[in-house]
This record gives sequence, C-alpha cells and structure tokens, in this order.
Amino acid sequence: MKSGRVAFGRMEAVSFGVPLEEAAAEEAERLGAERIFLMVSGTLNRETGEIEKLRRALGNKVAGQFDSMAPHTPRRDVIAATDAARAADADLIVTFGGGSLTDGAKAVRMCLANDIRTPEEMDALRDPAAGPAIPQVSIPTTLSAGEFSAIAGVTDERAKLKELFRHPDAIPSAVILDPAPTAHTPEWLFLSTGVRAVDHCVEGVCSGEAHAYGDAQALRGLALLTQGLSRVKADPADIEARLDCQVGSWLSMAPLASGVPMGASHGIGYVLGAVFDTPHGHTSCIMLPFVMRWNRSANAERQKLVAAAMGEPKADAGDLLDRFIGGLGMPRSLSAAGVGREHFRKIAEQAMGTPWVPRNPRPIEGPAQVMEILEMAA
Repeated sequence: MKSGRVAFGRMEAVSFGVPLEEAAAEEAERLGAERIFLMVSGTLNRETGEIEKLRRALGNKVAGQFDSMAPHTPRRDVIAATDAARAADADLIVTFGGGSLTDGAKAVRMCLANDIRTPEEMDALRDPAAGPAIPQVSIPTTLSAGEFSAIAGVTDERAKLKELFRHPDAIPSAVILDPAPTAHTPEWLFLSTGVRAVDHCVEGVCSGEAHAYGDAQALRGLALLTQGLSRVKADPADIEARLDCQVGSWLSMAPLASGVPMGASHGIGYVLGAVFDTPHGHTSCIMLPFVMRWNRSANAERQKLVAAAMGEPKADAGDLLDRFIGGLGMPRSLSAAGVGREHFRKIAEQAMGTPWVPRNPRPIEGPAQVMEILEMAA
C-alpha cells in the first residue's frame, strides 16, 4: 500500500489573467504593506515601461528597488539586494521578472531574518535559525515556476555550486500570473523555461515516489504546457496560449511542493547551470529526453502517462519529448551548449551531490552511471 504525507504550503493566493498593476496593488493592500522593496528585471526596467507602471500602481509605498540580479542567483547579488532592502526598511518584497529574481528574494528574506551580511555568512542558511519575517509577492515573466516553492536556489561562486536554501516561510505569499508582460521575454527564454516546467511535470510523474495528488496536477499541467508552448511558438501574440503556459507552470510544481523528488534531469541541470552558466531551461531541453530513455527500464508504465498527456499514448515518451523540444527550436545536445566530454567526469561527480540524482527512479549508484546519461546527451 502506498503511503505519504502532503504538506500544503503557506502561499495565500494566486491571481491569473488579472492585470499585474491591479493585482499587485490589491496584494499590497491585503498585506498591509507600507514600505515595498522591488526586485525587478534590469532589462524590463531599462527597455520597457513595465516597471514604471508597477511603481505607479503601488504609489508612494515603494521604498526601494534592485535590478541587478545575475542569472543563477549568485550569493554576492543576494547580499547586495539584502543590503538595499535593509536600508529601505522593507515590509514587503515584490519581484517582477525571471526565476533568478524570485529565488533571490526568498534568499534576501532569509538573510534579513538571520542578520546575514556577507556571502560567507550565507552558509548558515543551510539550516536557518529563523524563517523569513516579511512577505513576498512574485510576478513571473518566465515559466520555471520557482515562485511556487519554498526553496531558494543560490549559486555559491566559491565552488561554482548551486545550493538550495529551504524554509516553509520562504514561499511567496502571492503570485500574479499576467501573460501580457511575458511578450517582452525573449522567445528562447520563455520557451526554454516552459520546457523546465515540462521537466517538473515529467520527473514528478515518473518518480518512484509519485502519488495521485501530484499526478493529477502535473499531467494537466503537462498538457497545458505542451499545447501552449507550441501555440506561442507559432504565434507569439497569442496571449491565451501564454496564460495556459503560466497556469501549466503553476500546476507543474504540485509534485515537488507535495514531497515528490525530481530526478537526474534536474540534478545534472543544477551542475550545468552553476559550473557552465547554462540557462536552466536549456539544461532541461538537453537532458530530459535522454534521462527518460535511460530510466525507461525502471518506469515504463509511468512514462506512458506522460505520452498520453501529450496526446500520443502509443509513442515512446523520450522520443516524443525529443521531437517536441526540437520543434520549439531548442538545443538538443551538450555540445550545442558548449559542454564537451572533457567535463563529463566533473559534472558526474558533482551531480551525485545534488538532492535529486540519488533519488532518480532508476537507481544511480555513482558517477559512472551519470556519465552514461551524459554520453547519450553528448
């Protein structure tokens, strides 16, 4: 008999299809915020009027702003943003942009709660004494869906390692899904982070620890994502398709948020991002189909659920994902991402230290098996 425990998170609301200015002002009012600190995309700030519209909607409650978070959320940028939020005496952080900002704000809130002031002191967040005390509202413009978890992924530049800081209170209080500003997101970024969300769905469903609650949402999310991403590729102005992708990315996090582990695609992806600066979406585009093929002997029945959700129940799920990702114009090999075989041993060794590779549905006992997957993806 299967057993488990689903712990519901502390997120209070998700708004979808409502203009972000209206939704952000409503959430700020609901949370009683008086000193709002914005963590926003530098590109959106410099090249569009989206940030100014948000500032106008929040009015004189905006107490400060940070727009310099680098990809993969390096510790140094988290500390810089923490210093700025501390100086602003923030009582709410609102993020507007991609996943690095979302995770950055979670980490900033943990730094504030634990009086962390240097990158080195962030070691203490591996087991934080206190959880975040101020809330976060996130407005994502990509689809990697980190706003729906209580985990902050941060890169330790000293070792070039992606680390995960966790606390139940780190999850945002609210998320605002407005498809309109995603039209500014570069096509490769929107589509590739959509594949990252597909990866959440697929590895959640195919996990040896999967359960019906996670399956129900992940399989529906997978259908919305694969159909929606194809429609956005065909017509970037299709706002309804963009919203379907956003809702699909939300549903994609149900397995992870309810205790189902990810697998080797995510684990290897963490290393590729931290060591080679490979965008997270691209790591999933490259690794997921090969991980599925490597895992097939252990979870073939689960993989059939994936193929059915994608509308081709008789197809091999790994091949189907490969064709789908290729149809979006995404990279399909490690060599296409500039990662050569000379790095495979290092990647494999570091991947064994991630939370997910040891919980892959087909057991991975050591680096040699990770290298088998890397060779398939070469």
